[in-house]
Amino acid sequence: MKKYFIIALLSTFTAVGANAQLLPTFQLGLKGALNFSTLRTDDGNWLDGSTRTGYQAGIWARIGGAGVHFQPELYFTGKSSKAEFDNPEGGNVTANVTFTSLDLPLLLGTRIGLGPLGVRVQAGPVVSFVVDEGIGQALQDVADFNSYKSQAWAVTGGIGVDISKFRADLRYEHGLSNLSENSNRSQKINLWSLGVGYRLF
Repeated sequence: MKKYFIIALLSTFTAVGANAQLLPTFQLGLKGALNFSTLRTDDGNWLDGSTRTGYQAGIWARIGGAGVHFQPELYFTGKSSKAEFDNPEGGNVTANVTFTSLDLPLLLGTRIGLGPLGVRVQAGPVVSFVVDEGIGQALQDVADFNSYKSQAWAVTGGIGVDISKFRADLRYEHGLSNLSENSNRSQKINLWSLGVGYRLF
């Protein structure tokens, strides 16, 4: 009898958790992350960018129902790259490139789990609005390059874990847009990010 009672109780909790995922919900929270970015050219030869560490800080919202959710985010992000390339006059040249942008990911995802514990899979486009940039003088002199576009597109995807009001995410972001404003060399930035968040409500 005790065995059947335990089975019935577990079945009830499972059903409640499943129904909770089907009901429409709204959540809002804060997020922060470290990103590890690399700047590349289309031919892969002109610029050999090493991975550099940056940051993300902002907010996220999640609207869900029927096992699927939409998660827009808005955050400031700092991205950078250290470029090493050949100088036509001889030797190697090193230059630093930095960006500060306002990023808007629009993610679709699904969550697997019960109650406060869950695993998420998410993907979607990201639009970035550059608010500040810094280009090393060596890059301007050698590459005849001195400006970046004010807007860029990327796609991102990854996995996340929810534990009560806390969350953690691992994502990869692949740049789609050529960042160069006035150079004949296409530049795109790719990055990994490792983030944490807190659900306010």
